[in-house]
Amino acid sequence: MTGPMKGVRVLEIAQFTFVPAAGAVLADWGADVIKVEHAETGDAQRGLVRVMGLDALVPGSTFYPIMEGPNRGKRSIGLDLTKPEAQEILRELVLKSDVLLTNFLPGPRRKMGIDVDQIKAINPNIIYMRGTAFGNKGDERAKGGYDSTGFWARSGAGWATTWDDATELTGMPTGAFGDNTGGITIAGGVAAALYKRAVTGEASVVDVSLLGVGAWTTQFGSNLAMLLGGPTPAPSRVQVPGTPGNPLTGAYRTKDGRFIMLTMLQPGLYWPMFCDAFNKPDWKADERFADAMTIVNNGFIGRQWITELFATMTLEELKAILGTQTGQWAVVQDFWEISQDKGLRDNGLVASVVDAEGQKRELIATPVLFDEENPTLTRAPQFAEHTDQIIGELGISEERLLEMKIAGAVT
Repeated sequence: MTGPMKGVRVLEIAQFTFVPAAGAVLADWGADVIKVEHAETGDAQRGLVRVMGLDALVPGSTFYPIMEGPNRGKRSIGLDLTKPEAQEILRELVLKSDVLLTNFLPGPRRKMGIDVDQIKAINPNIIYMRGTAFGNKGDERAKGGYDSTGFWARSGAGWATTWDDATELTGMPTGAFGDNTGGITIAGGVAAALYKRAVTGEASVVDVSLLGVGAWTTQFGSNLAMLLGGPTPAPSRVQVPGTPGNPLTGAYRTKDGRFIMLTMLQPGLYWPMFCDAFNKPDWKADERFADAMTIVNNGFIGRQWITELFATMTLEELKAILGTQTGQWAVVQDFWEISQDKGLRDNGLVASVVDAEGQKRELIATPVLFDEENPTLTRAPQFAEHTDQIIGELGISEERLLEMKIAGAVT
């Protein structure tokens, strides 16, 4: 697959995951993404060997998921943008690029010559995208952050997943949780900006913050709080007596310790089918469960019935029965099960990639398919792997390249 972004040149001057994840999405979609890394240290994320208490690498392999996920499909060039020789290369790259992605703070951006006015002075037609923790306006525009602060903590997601009597905040479910959500958001913004430029000739400045992405993902809660004019109740383990609920929604534990999530939002429609599937004619005939209203009003009773029933059956037994009815449900999966999920694999959303050692690996693909074609991925670049190739494409001579390397501007 060539992808809808074929012919688009993206210049990425960013590190860690938030904005680089957007570069990976655009590369998946066919863009030529050039990743600028510091000439000596590279992307700071290359130094992370443990993530959320887990080893992020396999001994003897250069295939690091923490780098491969947000950097697959790119080319890497090593530049020290504080040196004048590197600025010469930067200028040529900017002139030949459609989009610039960055997540550096205002001070470093200015020092490296990559702030908006500096880049637009070179190429006014370039789309400039900056990812921030808390937005480009206000007192926090120069404040750094990660998805644990800008996305998880500030958005309410951490609060909403932590019981009111907890002694510790619930952590993010996995590394770069907000970063990857933000990355695909950025990619969508860049695509819209490219469309605008094609139609109007105007090249936009695009801003996306982790705080904004987090607030968008949790907007139902905040929108409700604004409607009510104050805070909503904190998450509680204690069920309020007399509070009704649909028993065909929520997670239930199985005999073998797993969970199944039921989300049958039309109880009047699905309750009879559910009862038939589990051979419970007495549940079906009970007048307290005659229609949607009575089912919800007697939700505690129904929930207790289902809790006790599921506790007597294994996950596989329940899957076999639930599969015979049309109500919505899903197994609560672990990360290995997700990677083997038939729905993902049937749709090409677990993609093969060959690492630097020639080993076949797999990565979760971008969740957007074009023309029903499965994505084709290539590995992330090694540090500064494509420096000579990229500089050669700019028309810079080998002699001048050698001078730049001696000056420490290029790796």
